Amino acid sequence: MVIVEFNQNIIPGKSVNMFRNSFKLFGNQIRSLSTQTRQALEQAVKEDPVVLFMKGTPNQPMCGFSLRAIQVLSLENVATDKLATYNVLSNEELRDGIKEFSDWPTIPQLYINGEFVGGCDILMSMHKSGELHKVLGEINALASSKPEGEAAGAN
Repeated sequence: MVIVEFNQNIIPGKSVNMFRNSFKLFGNQIRSLSTQTRQALEQAVKEDPVVLFMKGTPNQPMCGFSLRAIQVLSLENVATDKLATYNVLSNEELRDGIKEFSDWPTIPQLYINGEFVGGCDILMSMHKSGELHKVLGEINALASSKPEGEAAGAN
């Protein structure tokens, strides 16, 4: 059994070091998630209202799909304290484990309130239809913005 610590790359100002997981290896193939790994991933997707597993970081996405996903979340005005991101390139077990956990073959992967939403295409479709904004609003994951016409510093 191999014990792996995943380092979490999160929006600046927030750091959590929560993964201490093990994967059962048979030869060079990962056959299934261990109970510990499944529990750690379950905790990760539920710890913050919006969770994105991506390639790279929000400030330096490492693929076009991850870039689009983080841009959509930015356009939706997701509050930074409601969003956690995980760089799957930081650890091969995390990259493979999240795919098995969600039964979804690609990265990025978005979770809202602990539920798997989908990848980049689904995220883009939900954004275009307005459904993503509605869901994010319902869980209070959107950043507050000042009413139009309110001057900065006005009481």
